[in-house]
Amino acid sequence: MLKIAIIDDEELARKVLEDYCSKIDNFELVLSTGNPLEFINFTQQNEVDLIFLDIQMPELNGMEILRSLIHPPKVILTTAYSEYALESYNYDVVDYLLKPIKIERFLKAINKVAASKITPTEKDNGNEGLQIKHDGVPVNIPFKSIQYIQSFGNYLKIFTDSRMYLITETLINISTLLSENFQRTHKSYIANLDRVSKASKTHLLIENNKVPVSATFKVLVFKKLEGLTKL
Repeated sequence: MLKIAIIDDEELARKVLEDYCSKIDNFELVLSTGNPLEFINFTQQNEVDLIFLDIQMPELNGMEILRSLIHPPKVILTTAYSEYALESYNYDVVDYLLKPIKIERFLKAINKVAASKITPTEKDNGNEGLQIKHDGVPVNIPFKSIQYIQSFGNYLKIFTDSRMYLITETLINISTLLSENFQRTHKSYIANLDRVSKASKTHLLIENNKVPVSATFKVLVFKKLEGLTKL
């Protein structure tokens, strides 16, 4: 069974998707909400394989949610606005459904999910480090030693307790390899929240380094810090 979540602030739109999902044999609807933060909190303790995600919502819009997820599930965007279509594919979404969503278009999106070979979420395999290649040599960096990661042009700087690694990669791609205590804080930064000693409205302090927190990610960062009893 695939665990499904629906995030849309329009109740009627949620009801339509709930009805469609009920017709798919291997779908288990685990959450249907109009509150993006409820979804964020839910994913801290629960597994989700596929989300139907609206774009225009209060507090956080769908694109902000996509940018915030460290381990994103498969995503089908649902919206009345077509102008986000191009940006959405930067996040490897399965499909982009324009409202009102017809059952035949919904089924076409589901077929794309099947084609992507999505499988139910599996438990962490116990890997506790980030696997990279540095100067052509495979390196395992323990998650607990990583302080933060910074985007630098076409490269990433990985700051650890012992040194800095410079690799060719993107924040979006590397975010899928990190453990749950890592959080995007800014368009150019991911922080290890377990290493935060102090926090302000604009920065996190990790050792003696200030990691910026932008308005886009502020709500998510502080919600997650509260969950870790950092504040």
